[in-house]
Amino acid sequence: MTAALTAICGALGGDPAASGATLAAMLNALASDYGGETHAAPATESARLGVVSTAAGAPVFCRDHTAGLACVADARLDDRDALCDALAVSRPQRSGVPDSALILRAFARWGEAAPEHLLGDYAFAVWDENRRTLFCARDHAGARPLYYACITAEPTAPQAARFVFASTVAAVLAAPGVSPAFDEAALAAQLGSAWPDRRARTCYRAVRRVPAGHCLIVAPAPGRSGGARTRMVRHWRPEELPAAPPASDDAYGEQFRELFDRAVRDRLPGGPVGIHLSGGLDTSGVAVHAARALRARGLPPPPAFSWQPPLITGRDSTRPAAAEYDRIDAVCRQEGLRVFHCGPQPEDVLNVLRLDATLPGADVAFAEPVVARRARALGVRVLLAGGGGDGCASHRGYGHWQGLLLGGRWRALAAELRAEARPAWRLLARAMLPLFHPALPTLMNHWRRGRDVGDRWFVAPALARRAKPLTTRPTRASSVRREQLRFLQGGRLEFQEQQRAFGIRAGIEYRFPLLDRRLLEFALGLPPEQFRRPAANRWIMRHALRHSLPPTVCWNPIKGEPVRAEALARAIAAALPTIRRRIERRALSRAPYVDIPALLAQMRQDPMGTASHFMPARAALAFLDI
Repeated sequence: MTAALTAICGALGGDPAASGATLAAMLNALASDYGGETHAAPATESARLGVVSTAAGAPVFCRDHTAGLACVADARLDDRDALCDALAVSRPQRSGVPDSALILRAFARWGEAAPEHLLGDYAFAVWDENRRTLFCARDHAGARPLYYACITAEPTAPQAARFVFASTVAAVLAAPGVSPAFDEAALAAQLGSAWPDRRARTCYRAVRRVPAGHCLIVAPAPGRSGGARTRMVRHWRPEELPAAPPASDDAYGEQFRELFDRAVRDRLPGGPVGIHLSGGLDTSGVAVHAARALRARGLPPPPAFSWQPPLITGRDSTRPAAAEYDRIDAVCRQEGLRVFHCGPQPEDVLNVLRLDATLPGADVAFAEPVVARRARALGVRVLLAGGGGDGCASHRGYGHWQGLLLGGRWRALAAELRAEARPAWRLLARAMLPLFHPALPTLMNHWRRGRDVGDRWFVAPALARRAKPLTTRPTRASSVRREQLRFLQGGRLEFQEQQRAFGIRAGIEYRFPLLDRRLLEFALGLPPEQFRRPAANRWIMRHALRHSLPPTVCWNPIKGEPVRAEALARAIAAALPTIRRRIERRALSRAPYVDIPALLAQMRQDPMGTASHFMPARAALAFLDI
């Protein structure tokens, strides 16, 4: 069965006519992105729930009339058999029970603790008529989005809905009474910082995000003019996970491989499946295990999509460039995959920058439109990506040397530094600098290479004066586990929210095996030495997949991509004159938030420099309505 794209929404409070109109407006907004059928039904007179689904005739609402519960869910649950065993669902019935029904049964049994028993990707809402509360939850990694707004009663519309939620920001904004005013603190961070805090806030003051691994409990406030009372609760606490029992390298590696393989296999149903393939450790591992699992089921291997452009013989055939393609080709030859090179063209850069950066789905790679077009043309409906791996499960080991230094294990640190191929004094400096400030290694590297120490951001001076940026400054590195937790809890998982939102518009569902909860929890318990060995970072992943990955991929220490980087810089530089003319000739409604003179000056003076250090310029250009 082909994967169904699903979105949910709901309205709480207000009279039936007003809440019905609110739900209809949100469903229309969802349908414009998802392109599926809309379904609306009142859970009770106090709450209305809605679903958009691309699966015709699929069950969209689940009710338990005895318990007074109603549920809508955007979900893909893992380990369904174990969950069905716990919920006493008989084996003959299991295949016909949708994930939303299992979620409803889980809530009926465990209440607010239900998310602790669920594995997979999900965002759901359960209305409890007896307690008159709405319970919303999002999975541990935030693979499925969920946004909400509390609406203040106005004299002109005293019976309007008081609380709304939806799978997209645009759908929440479509609800009557939700203000489209910008959150200037969030804008100042997005336009002027490398670390915007996007855990709970969006670019809109009225619209909030349920953070990954959290539940939101909502109850109508008393009184006719009351709003909604909300309470946020974390249901996933990775910092409390215990350390893994001591074991050998081989035992750890075998357990990692089994969990990784299961994470990939669990994300294959609903295809046809395609895969991202960069030639790096994470995407290559996903590609190999996906191809073998599909082959075991008698299915053809998945098509692979690379951000690298087609290799031009002569210009791109130097040894460093060839190595970039050799790693991709090694995986494809081994597993019989066909790779499609999808380097961006200037029009792709323009198309991505035309997306509204205040809405999820705009912050994606410039080659992603090419990938989506190729994948859709081949009938792909599920795209497996390697995102998030090196942040936790296949961590680079950053923080290990700092942990040895702070823990007084100086002999062990000295031994590791001596085993490295680079000068020990330079590596020791790398270990010590982050203890003073986490950005020092980057700043020193820029200084050593003659680059500007700080990026030039383009937030308008007036906005910078009146709004304090909402940022998450990185903390000093002191251990591998602290770095893993910072990745998981510091808003760094938003990339998958962006990719999923982008893919939805192309009718493709992005899935991320390396963010599987079982795999993450295992990796968080491992000793730091499993991630960093002398002359080999990301050790656990390399060791676990050493028999399945080509050696040139498995043991490659540095994934250089000079051809991809140069092609991207050329595409950006070629697009900049068109972008500059649009800014100069159009009256842009969002211009007051951006330092337009400084942005145009940099684009005129140093287009290739702008292309190679594009983060600040991209933040400004993507925000502008060009």
